[in-house]
Amino acid sequence: MGDRHLDYADNGRRIIFRYADELSLAFDTASQPVRIIIVWKYQSETGLPLAEDNEGMNALEDALEAVLKEDGFATLALVSTGEGLREWTYYAKSEDEFMARLNYAFARIPKFPVDIHTASDPSWDLYEQFKAGIKEQVP
Repeated sequence: MGDRHLDYADNGRRIIFRYADELSLAFDTASQPVRIIIVWKYQSETGLPLAEDNEGMNALEDALEAVLKEDGFATLALVSTGEGLREWTYYAKSEDEFMARLNYAFARIPKFPVDIHTASDPSWDLYEQFKAGIKEQVP
């Protein structure tokens, strides 16, 4: 994943983005038509997570990577952190299978304070809009 740091214009705080900046030319986004966004809300005066929240967020991402990357089932396309939110945007082959794998990954670890939002997005429109916005802001 590539890292980008963008500042909020109105308050000078940072939002940190990581995203899949290069996909294989042979990769067909339509093979992963379901967009799943996992949202972790946290409290912080700086807008960025405290160390204990960050540790939990890393544990969540590691647990999911272990069950989602195998067999090309899902791609972590975008992660944004700042202003009290970390959002992971995945694209997956199936919503039901994603949830089954998520439940399997989380079965032996403490519950995470997350919300999950799903939508059909076979063209990866959200991801493409984000990348287009990055290109406009980075010379």
